[in-house]
Amino acid sequence: MFLVNSHSDYRQALDPRDAEILGLDAANAVERHLSFRENHAETPLVTLPALAAEIGVASIHIKDEGHRLGLGSFKALGGAYAVIRLVLDEASHRLGRTIDISELHSSTVREIAGTMTVACATDGNHGRSVAQGAQLVGARAAIFVHSGVSDERVAAIARFGAEMIRVDGTYDDSVRQAARIAEERGWTIVSDTSWPGYERIPGLVMQGYTALVREALRAMPQPPTHVFIQAGVGGIAAAVAGHMAIAFGDQRPTFIVVDPARAACLFETARAGHLVTVAHGAPTVMAMLECYEPSLVAWRILSRVADAFMTVDEDDAIAVMKRLADPTGNDPAIVAGESGGVGLAGLLGAIGDPAIRQALSLDGHSRIFLVNTEGATDPGKYEEIVGLSPSAVATQHTTGASR
Repeated sequence: MFLVNSHSDYRQALDPRDAEILGLDAANAVERHLSFRENHAETPLVTLPALAAEIGVASIHIKDEGHRLGLGSFKALGGAYAVIRLVLDEASHRLGRTIDISELHSSTVREIAGTMTVACATDGNHGRSVAQGAQLVGARAAIFVHSGVSDERVAAIARFGAEMIRVDGTYDDSVRQAARIAEERGWTIVSDTSWPGYERIPGLVMQGYTALVREALRAMPQPPTHVFIQAGVGGIAAAVAGHMAIAFGDQRPTFIVVDPARAACLFETARAGHLVTVAHGAPTVMAMLECYEPSLVAWRILSRVADAFMTVDEDDAIAVMKRLADPTGNDPAIVAGESGGVGLAGLLGAIGDPAIRQALSLDGHSRIFLVNTEGATDPGKYEEIVGLSPSAVATQHTTGASR
């Protein structure tokens, strides 16, 4: 399914709150923060010239977030950043002066962090980031996971010392239970989705994602003309689209949001023109995108700066995982988890449909930007789908990457 943005807010200026969260000064602050992270390194921007030639576009660049901060997902940029910002804010409040990131590991700040508990609901990747952030600063973490989260993903979070709490039902059920229990116990919710009255912390999470956009734009020889990016609640899509809208103004690229057909909450919200919750049906293989209610802040941004919305099917996501693992020509192999290549699935779907291709002005001059949002965060599941282990695919990753 495909639709162009017809919302009354389309092409209006960003809400001032969102412009501040995703603006250039905020992005600079995120990159400064990352400079204090011991295992920080910019992730690769991978070019796929053979695939670009095959589908008839000028270039394809993929930001490979499977390498981010040892967590295998772009989410590493968001949850941990928000936790650290909250600890610094609390320390500043208690000590009566501004506490800089350079003081994060001081005994005084760690003592304050030790009195704090952060909590969140997760499909896997966001919870891992929150748990890592809590461990870094010496805070406690309680992570709520729904019944569809694999044992391997739960174990990957628990290794950071987090308390794991299983919730019957869907991701959205776990969001609600996390919020209720956190309020009862005085914990701080660090969610990557937002709702009325709860916007600042999800805004910090999204702010963390601007780092990958800054890195990619520095590495690209020319700005992109089109961006296809996958969405769960919409945080990554809104962060990329919002920051690019600020950076490029009227010259910003055409931006397409890609949903799983089985959890198309942003697509259906765009169709309705207001926030909607979609019904929970059969689970999607795109586990990190299995969300049924969009983030309030993300929709506020995307209603203004997304140009189109589309969905992809289960087979499309699986085919892209395999295509990236066994690429065209001399293109490098990329390890993309079940949700990682969904933006590329959207691009291929658009190219294959003459009406969509024309609507988006996709042609031989188009420069495409995509994000591989996750590597093999569940290696067993990855090998079951692709037929090769992540390490076997990674050994092919020898050409085409740039920093």
